[in-house]
Amino acid sequence: MQELVEKNEAALRHLMDQYGDELLRTAYLLLKDRQAAEEAVQDTFIEVYTQISKLRDRDKLRSWMFRIMINRCRMRQRTWSWKNLFPSSEVESWLEDEQQHGPEFQIFLEWRNGRLSDAIHQLAYIYREVITLYYYSEMSIQEIAEQLNISENTIKARLVRGRNQLRSLWEKEERQDEQGT
Repeated sequence: MQELVEKNEAALRHLMDQYGDELLRTAYLLLKDRQAAEEAVQDTFIEVYTQISKLRDRDKLRSWMFRIMINRCRMRQRTWSWKNLFPSSEVESWLEDEQQHGPEFQIFLEWRNGRLSDAIHQLAYIYREVITLYYYSEMSIQEIAEQLNISENTIKARLVRGRNQLRSLWEKEERQDEQGT
């Protein structure tokens, strides 16, 4: 971290390599747009680079970066029209260099991930936010509460409501599939 304070660009590149994919995946799930997610993450790293001297506890670096990224996503969410955001099933395809599987397996994964991504994108932002941070970024309820500056009980309630909405969306889609609609 001292290298970052001294404005060492190699240290910044190392930080980007270490946390970039995780931040990008989370930002994408929150914003539903790859370009917007990339911009939010880029803004996050710029702020980290310029404000690193304000971070007192080195153990909180990851948490601090997530807080910055979440705030960037919130700012973008407030200023953009929903018409500019669209669901996509690409969430993992451009983030991971997966092992090659058979074509049937790849088709199944794309279908399943696309349906889940579409369902998550249909949730209200407050539910999408906690679902994404909890399941995709693997943050604890306490960490999410700290990041979002709200109580743990509120996080728990949003998780329950978000999961219930996801279940309803999933069941509705299954019924439509069974009816051939």
